[in-house]
Amino acid sequence: MMTAETLNAVAASSGKTDRGLVRPVNEDAFLDRCEDGLWVVADGMGGHDAGDVASRMIVESLRSLPMEGSLAERLDSIEDALDQVNQHLLRRSIQEDGQRHIIGSTLVLFVIENAQLGALLWAGDSRIYRSRNGQLSQLTADHSQVETYIRQGIISREEARSHPDRNIITRAVGSQEDLYLEADLCEISPGDRYLLCSDGLTRHLEDHEIEDHLKQSASAEETAQRLIDLTLKRGAKDNVTAVVVDIL
Repeated sequence: MMTAETLNAVAASSGKTDRGLVRPVNEDAFLDRCEDGLWVVADGMGGHDAGDVASRMIVESLRSLPMEGSLAERLDSIEDALDQVNQHLLRRSIQEDGQRHIIGSTLVLFVIENAQLGALLWAGDSRIYRSRNGQLSQLTADHSQVETYIRQGIISREEARSHPDRNIITRAVGSQEDLYLEADLCEISPGDRYLLCSDGLTRHLEDHEIEDHLKQSASAEETAQRLIDLTLKRGAKDNVTAVVVDIL
């Protein structure tokens, strides 16, 4: 088992967030627990009530969660905490008039146990990318209506950018009684760089632009800020968050 001191020796990270140029409130939230090998981006569901409450509740529930034991044990603790948040948001969504007003958030989470093995958890259309040897890979698949259309061959990925259903997500924390998180394991290697981001970034930046920024030699902090700055330059119609994790 690796201690926090050891994890600090194998990873460096930085996170940045901005409300963007249109939205009055930042409904994004992130967690950077590099010393414990845990990183999170949560994007409150825009247009719904209290999206910022949902994203921050996710982050706060994981901020002090013990990160001990094996990767499987860590994942069990994380999933239990997120399930509690899901149930709390469902209870909170019932208004005095008996009507339900969704309070939800997307989620992407990256957790490592050691310098070789990590795990991803996600729900919604926030993403995790990996840059390895200068090559970019998207490690998560969006839970969105347009992604379903793409897989069915109904529309192209380019058409999805302007499709009227592009804001419809099919999974989120707080949206359903049973929380369905997708999970995957990944081998990690020295030199890997990971990006966790909300869709406020990916709706303005192309994959090749993300790839170019991640493979540069700038620090994690500089890279996260440059991605935010470029998104703002493009108009930043949504909140935008970027967390960059370097495996040393």
